Amino acid sequence: MSKSSLYISIIAVVILAISACSRKSDFVIGENSELVRDNGSGTGTTTWTSDKTYLLDGFVFVNDGQTLTIEPGTVIKARTGQGENASALIVARGGKLIASGSSVNPIIFTCEGDDLEGSVPVFAKGLWGGLIILGNAPLNNEFNEGHIEGIPISEPRGIFGGPDPEDNSGIIRYVSVRHGGTNIGSENEINGITFGGVGNKTTVEYIEVISNNDDGIEFFGGSVDCRFVVSAFNGDDAFDCDLGYNGRGQFWLGIQDPSEGDLLLECSGGIDPELGQPFTIPVLFNCTFIGRGSNITNRAVQFNNFAGGHLGNSILVNQHSGIYLQFKQNYNNSFDQFQMENLVMQNNIFYNVASNVASDIFRVYAETGVNVDSYNQIIAAYFSDAQNVVSDPGIEITDTGYGILPSGNITDNLVEVPDAWFNTVSYKGAFLYDDWARNWTLIHQSGWIY
Repeated sequence: MSKSSLYISIIAVVILAISACSRKSDFVIGENSELVRDNGSGTGTTTWTSDKTYLLDGFVFVNDGQTLTIEPGTVIKARTGQGENASALIVARGGKLIASGSSVNPIIFTCEGDDLEGSVPVFAKGLWGGLIILGNAPLNNEFNEGHIEGIPISEPRGIFGGPDPEDNSGIIRYVSVRHGGTNIGSENEINGITFGGVGNKTTVEYIEVISNNDDGIEFFGGSVDCRFVVSAFNGDDAFDCDLGYNGRGQFWLGIQDPSEGDLLLECSGGIDPELGQPFTIPVLFNCTFIGRGSNITNRAVQFNNFAGGHLGNSILVNQHSGIYLQFKQNYNNSFDQFQMENLVMQNNIFYNVASNVASDIFRVYAETGVNVDSYNQIIAAYFSDAQNVVSDPGIEITDTGYGILPSGNITDNLVEVPDAWFNTVSYKGAFLYDDWARNWTLIHQSGWIY
C-alpha cells in the first residue's frame, strides 16, 4: 500500500473511531464496571481492581494526601468530550498514584469505545484527555510553582512545583496511555502523560504514550527519572522538556506519526524569568528516535530559551533536519549552554538525517538577519570531535512498520554513563537483541514494531 493510500485509510477509520467513542451507550455501567466522577473530594485512598473496568467522567483528581492504587491488568476508559466535557486522571500535588502493572498485565488508559481488539484504529487521536502527575519538585519560574496546562486555571488542584527535588508521586510501571489529547479550549490540548514538578523518588519505567493529539510526554520542571519509554505517533513532539526539567532518561523510543508531528525531542528553558534555575538539562542515554522522513522539513531535536541537555549513545534516523541550538544576540541562549558544556551530544549515530551530511546535522539558528555562520562552524567541528557518526544502524522503516532491533554496528565508541542510576550497556540506542516493548505496548500488539 502506498503512503497516500495508507493515510486516506487511516483518516477514514479515525472518523469512525471518533464516532464510536462518542456514543456513551458504548460503555454500560454494570457489575464489572464503575463510573468515576469527582465532586471535589477526589478518588480518596482506594484501589481500582483488575476485575472491573473504570470509566472516567470528567476530570478526576487524586487529591493531596490520597493514594490511588491500580492493580496490574486494570483498564481505565474515559468519556470522550471537548472543553468542559473533557475527561482525564490528575494526580494533584501531594497525591500518589501506585500503578504498577507487568509485561503480561499492563495498566491501560484509553477512550470508552475501545474494546482493545481493534475497534479504535491505532492512529486515532484526541478521544479523551490524558494522565497528569503533579508534584512538589522545583521549577525555574519566579515563584517555583505554576498551573499545569490542560486544566482550567480556576481549578486549584492544577498547581504544581515546590522545593523538594526528591518528592515522590508514586509508581508508574507498565502503563499504556492511548488516543488522548482532547482539546479543552483555545487550542489547549492535554499531553498523553504530563509530569509537572515531579520528583526523582517517583518510579517511572515501562510506559507508553501512543496517538496523543498533543505531545506524547512533557516534563514541566521537576527531576523525575524515566526509563523504558515509548512515545509514538503523537500529534506534536514525542518528548518535551521545559521549565527546568533536569531528570535522567534511558531507553527511550520515539517514533513520529508519518502524517503529522513536530520534534522528537524539544528542550526549552525558563520563561519567567528565562534565566531562572534550575536550568533545563535532561540527561538522556540510549534513545532511539525515528522521524517522519526526509521530505518533511521537521527538525529532530531542538534546544531553546537557555536550555541545555546531555544526549549520548543514541540513534536518530529518518528526519529532514538534525539537532538545532538557538542563538539569541545579546541574550543568554542554548548555544551559550553548549559553550559552557551544559549541552553535550556525544557518541550518537545519525542516518538519513540532514541528507547524511555531518556538517548539517548540528546547526545553530537565530532570528532573521543574525549571522550564525561562525557558530555553525564551531558546532560542525564538534560533531566529529564528540565521536558522533553518520552510519546505518540497520533500523528498518516501511509503510507498515518499523524493525526497531538494529542490524548495523551500534557498539563502537560508547561514552560512559554518568552515574549508577543508568544501566551500563554495550550498545547505542534503546534496543539490542531484546525488545522490551513487546507484548504490553499497543505499538507492538498492532504490529507497527517488530
